[in-house]
This record gives sequence, structure tokens and C-alpha cells, in this order.
Amino acid sequence: MNAPELGLPMTVPADGLPARVRIHEVGARDGLQNEKAVVPVAVKAEFVRRLAGTGLTTIEATSFVHPKWVPQLADAEELFPAVADLPVELPVLVPNERGLDRALALGARRVAVFASATESFSKANLNRTVDEALAMFEPVVARAKDAEVHVRGYLSMCFGDPWEGAVPVGQVVKVCRALMDMGCDELSLGDTIGVATPGHVGALLTSLTDAGVPVDALGVHFHDTYGQALANTYEALRHGVTTVDSSAGGLGGCPYAKSATGNLATEDLVWMLRGLGIDTGVDLGSLVATSVWMAAHLGRPSPSRTVRALAGPADDSDQEK
Repeated sequence: MNAPELGLPMTVPADGLPARVRIHEVGARDGLQNEKAVVPVAVKAEFVRRLAGTGLTTIEATSFVHPKWVPQLADAEELFPAVADLPVELPVLVPNERGLDRALALGARRVAVFASATESFSKANLNRTVDEALAMFEPVVARAKDAEVHVRGYLSMCFGDPWEGAVPVGQVVKVCRALMDMGCDELSLGDTIGVATPGHVGALLTSLTDAGVPVDALGVHFHDTYGQALANTYEALRHGVTTVDSSAGGLGGCPYAKSATGNLATEDLVWMLRGLGIDTGVDLGSLVATSVWMAAHLGRPSPSRTVRALAGPADDSDQEK
């Protein structure tokens, strides 16, 4: 008998937290793009379908970045139509106007641009300064809004940068404000190398609120490099954030920190939120089964502690593919 069948975790609500959290699932995009091997498109499509079957309502499907830069997602034109019939939101990443054209041609209704809070990462990731990258995104966001498409702005390196070290809160707020003024509907604050701690998270969220960025337009995207992702998420909830990015099975990682353990695992997030009495609409058992299935295709066990605890030794065995 596993923990949920025993009524665990016991629900003990805490004051000042939201009643519901929307999970922005990134495993099919942010997770799989970090795989060394290219996952077959049929497996990716089935993964998205299984994720949709767990109750997740927002599943980031793929990226329309040039295949030269992200070969793992070169099949975007094939994948998106294979899952477009699902009754869930399917955001996609678009780096520029060409990427937007490709996404709109397939009927995408949610897109995301990705900026950096630091000059070093902006140059490394986009070969542009922060200001040059923002200028590149302006027509992308404008055209998307003209087409009545929802736009998310990802902001990397909000809490620390592998070249620049600590990132001043004011610097992050400035880029967030620029993205909102550009027309982004929501922002995702990325702890790209996993160095954030709760006090830092609270300070940034307070500063963003003071700068006129509404908390309901903010999401958080934590990596668990130093084991802080859930603590940071809890702090964000205390500040009113109700959108949390996570990755089924903890798929994904950070190329800049050798000790990185990847994205916050969706199962670990759901376990914590269930214990707090916060609704997600997600069936944990189905989600664990989906991650075990995907781990078998990748040939390794899931790094999610909740998956390992609930799936037991079966997670390390040769599961049916």
C-alpha cells in the first residue's frame, strides 16, 4: 500500500497561501531539450498526451528555435499538430519573428519569448545584449498580440549568473518591467542555475510588486541544484504567486552547474501542495506513472524523490514502453 492510499500526506493548510495553483508543465520542452539523444516524435506526442491525462492544464509542447541550436526539438512542425487536439493549453517557445511565423502557421495560441536578466547570458544564449534582445522581441510580441495570442516572457538568471555572480534585484526588475511594457501577458522568473534562496525570492517579488508588476502576472521557475526549489516555491506562494513551472519526473538540467539536478519535479511540487490543501487538479498517481513510463524510454530512473518513493523499485526496472 503506497502513501496516498494511507491518506498521506495529511492535509494541513497554512495561512496566507492561495487556494489553487496552476502548474505550467515544462517537461516535454525544457526537459527533453536537455537530453543528449533525440527522443522520437511519437514518444514525445504520447508523453504530452499522458501528461494531459493527469489533469495538467498547461503543457509546454515544444520550441520553434532553429534546429541548428536545439536539434532535440527540430520536429516541432511534426509534434505540434500531433497534440493540437488536446483540451489543454500548449505554449511553445519562439525566439524571433520566423519562429512566431512557424508557430502561428500551426495554430499555436500561446507563445513565449526568452530573455536574460544578465548581459553575459544574453550574449551566450542569444548572441545579443539585453537591450538588443528586447528590441528583437518587440515585433514578436506586437504581432502575437495583434493575432490575439497569449505571450509569456521567460527571464533567465534572475537570481544568479555563472559569469557575473549575484544579480542585483533592481536589474531583474528593470528587464521584467520592459517585458511587461512590451505587452507580455505573464512573466516566468527563472532561477537558471538553482542558486536562489527564500529570502532572495521574497525580495525580488516585493520589488516587482512595488514596480507595478501584478503578482498574478508572475510565475516562478526554480531549479533544484542546491535543494532549494520547494522552499523557494513556498516563499513565492506566500507572496501570492499562483503559477509554478515544473517538469514531470524532474526532467531537464542546467548546463552551467555540474551538480544541478534539473527542474523542480512536478510530482514533488504536487506532493507539497496536496499537503498544504492547495488544489492543482492533478492526479498524482497518473503523473507518477507517466514519469516512470518516460524514464523507461530515456533509460534511467526519474530523479524525482516523489516518483521514487511512490513507484518504488519498479522505477529502476525495465518498464513497458
